[in-house]
Amino acid sequence: MAFSRKTKALLALTPLSLALTGCLGGGTIPSASTPITQAEAQQGAEYHPQLLAEFGGALSGSQADYVEQVTKNVAVQSGLGNARDSFTVSLLNSSVNNAFAVPGGYVYTTRQLVALMNNEAELAGVMGHEVAHVAARHSQRRQQAAQQNSLLGGLGAILSGVLLGNSEIGNVLSRGFLQGSQLLTLKFSRSQELQADDLGIQYLTKAGYDPRAMGTVLSSLAAQNALDAQLLGANSARPPEWASTHPDPASRVRTALSKAEGLPGTVLNRNTFLNRIDGLVYGDDPSQGMVEGRDFIHPELRLKFTAPQGFYMVNGTRAVSINGQSGKAQLTLAPYNGDLSTYVRQQFAALGGDQQQLAPQTLERTTVNGIPAAYGMARVNNGRSQVDVTVFAYEFANDRAYHFAAIVPAGNANVFNSMYQSMRRISSSEAAAVIPRRVDVVTVQRGDTVASLARRMAYDSAQAERFRVLNGLGSSDQLQAGQLVKIVVRSR
Repeated sequence: MAFSRKTKALLALTPLSLALTGCLGGGTIPSASTPITQAEAQQGAEYHPQLLAEFGGALSGSQADYVEQVTKNVAVQSGLGNARDSFTVSLLNSSVNNAFAVPGGYVYTTRQLVALMNNEAELAGVMGHEVAHVAARHSQRRQQAAQQNSLLGGLGAILSGVLLGNSEIGNVLSRGFLQGSQLLTLKFSRSQELQADDLGIQYLTKAGYDPRAMGTVLSSLAAQNALDAQLLGANSARPPEWASTHPDPASRVRTALSKAEGLPGTVLNRNTFLNRIDGLVYGDDPSQGMVEGRDFIHPELRLKFTAPQGFYMVNGTRAVSINGQSGKAQLTLAPYNGDLSTYVRQQFAALGGDQQQLAPQTLERTTVNGIPAAYGMARVNNGRSQVDVTVFAYEFANDRAYHFAAIVPAGNANVFNSMYQSMRRISSSEAAAVIPRRVDVVTVQRGDTVASLARRMAYDSAQAERFRVLNGLGSSDQLQAGQLVKIVVRSR
């Protein structure tokens, strides 16, 4: 949640249309000889600043330059006219495993996904997959259907249907959830995803890379999905399928590996890749706030709160989402005129939208850990059942307030009480103590084992499991002296 630097711009940001192509989630391979058109380039240029804002901005420096270099080397294999000059490549400052593209040659990958990769061929495979979506004009093919549905009518309706029926309240909170978990991406049809895999494998082969890299990176994504589910499932907070940041890759691994059989290409450039990504931020960036277990702490905004037991959090650019089986909430902000009561009423009106006049049935003023606060509640019929809606707001300055918006089944409004009461300011020393995690590439020494290196991982739980997934290691794989591996450490 990065409100401190771009608050006004983010508040004005409107949802992208479904022309956005999110992935990592056969048929005939189309010709890609047609250059990117001026109309496509203009469309991509309109989306580009919105995407950068939504996904934490673009990183610069040697790591971003490396990602761009590899991507453009693959793009020219697509046969797309003016590929090298027309593609814009961005390494995003996001802790979500994702990669996507928009028309006009704009392709993106998050630093978190890059950190999960283990060689240059895997990077080329992922970015080749995105180039393939551009070359095959998948966005344009999907756009006609997308125009019949808004973002909320598509992904958002899935969320609201889980708990909230078809209510406008559900749609508004859905939008916040989608933004908070950075899901402004479109899940392509199965045939388009497989076609992009096929094209990506072809590009790998033409560039001399080992074509099996498409399968191995999908395997790492599947392993990461499984580990995330395991870690969250320990608290009965497994994210539902619709909340995945990319389509499940597990079913595509075997297909990708099978199609790579017998194809030429051997280049992996493993050590080069690992040395180039050494030091990459891993997980949340402190400038956007950090999720640490059930705690969220933001050193720049100087705030901290704790989610209830059994809930998991997803940190996004404009919201922190708190999700569980018994309710959903998000922490965000809105323009503030210095009156908390008015602010709470305004948030209820926003939740109601154009279709529903929504106002708090009760509104109370209070103080939470020395912070002026106000909260309102309302019971609403969502078409199938009743839900309780709460807005709990805090005044952090005369012109700055934050609020939780929460929806739970009727009668369960108290499920978030502990979270509301946990909000507090943090001191300058607490803020200074928030240190990011980074990828540290180390050389395996004689006597090192998975267990010994995993103990250096900057986590309190599942160290060995995290180490294996991060390095693409199976349950029985062992290390060899001289091998480069990644660990995650605390480092400024």
